[in-house]
Amino acid sequence: METEVLDAWVGARVPDHDGAPALGAASSALGAPELNFAALEAAAQKLRAGEIVAIPTETVYGLAANALDAVAVGKIYAAKGRPSNNPLIVHVSNIDGAKELVRVWPPEADLLAEAFWPGPLTLVLEKKGDVVPAITTAGGPTVAIRCPRHPVALEIIRLCGFPLAAPSANRSNAISPTTAQHVVDSLGGRIPLVLDGGPCNTGIESTVLDLTRVQPAILRPGVLSSSFLSEILQQKVAPAGAARVATDGIETGHALTSPGQLPVHYAPETPLWLSRDFGRIADEIREVGAAGRPSAALFFSDRAAHYLEQARSGGVAVAGYQMPDDPTEYARMLYARLHELDHGGFGAIFCEMPPDDPVWAGVVDRLSRAGKILLRTY
Repeated sequence: METEVLDAWVGARVPDHDGAPALGAASSALGAPELNFAALEAAAQKLRAGEIVAIPTETVYGLAANALDAVAVGKIYAAKGRPSNNPLIVHVSNIDGAKELVRVWPPEADLLAEAFWPGPLTLVLEKKGDVVPAITTAGGPTVAIRCPRHPVALEIIRLCGFPLAAPSANRSNAISPTTAQHVVDSLGGRIPLVLDGGPCNTGIESTVLDLTRVQPAILRPGVLSSSFLSEILQQKVAPAGAARVATDGIETGHALTSPGQLPVHYAPETPLWLSRDFGRIADEIREVGAAGRPSAALFFSDRAAHYLEQARSGGVAVAGYQMPDDPTEYARMLYARLHELDHGGFGAIFCEMPPDDPVWAGVVDRLSRAGKILLRTY
């Protein structure tokens, strides 16, 4: 199968922080960039015909199919090699579309949707009968729903007239894609079409919040922290890890409540080593160098920069990449940097872990699941 890539925008664009294109130098003279409706309609036609299409969202690129078509959803699982007990998030264009899929829409859902939709928040609710097929929810009684904050994704849903199931558009357990090229590198030849909407601006997957329990609980952390959600709800939200039910199915094969629960996920092929002790990392960098392989290191502290400089002055081949000390900016850059380093010919990637703080929970979660070889010293 040949994978076609179509530009979702007409004219040059520099994406802003909301997923919509901001004007670049070229497009300023030509007028504001516009949605390429011919490309979007081509994608919608394939989706209406039961095909799968990769589309941009503000979080990561999603591999989309009609969420209400069991055969179409099956193509997502096949293309990704995704375990059948790992449910999919259903994407809608508005609150009314979400209400059609659930048995009860609680007041808490209204508060959260008003505050964060469109945006990187997924709500887990009891599904309504068999409206959503079992394959979409991995056979479970709940459905995960979000409204994406990306004009391309929203317009595709509107053109289709049905919600879209759309997990990350990559082979299962690999690094999530934040550009169209990442999608092609992972799924080229497996899917018919990729809509290129430019780089994703949130950079990691949405926060998943379970509203089916007495105390709302985060099942997958993202850029929206538990304290932020608690403030909106005026009640305490359990942070990720407190909801044991989210991981019960990992070993048994039973349906998971949320995506993002597998112990190995988002992983580069190059071994990734993690620690908050950069002195320990520096020792490992020297060992890799002694074996004749260069290393790459992600860091953000002055202490780590000092250790890297010492390693280089000792003749060790290591490429250092300073990451932002702001969790939102770090998340935006993370997957793109991992993709770059995974193709850089390094013997290993080392990463200084961010602080153990709720605002960093999404980044820490992704790194912890991505590491093939973890230094459990943090």
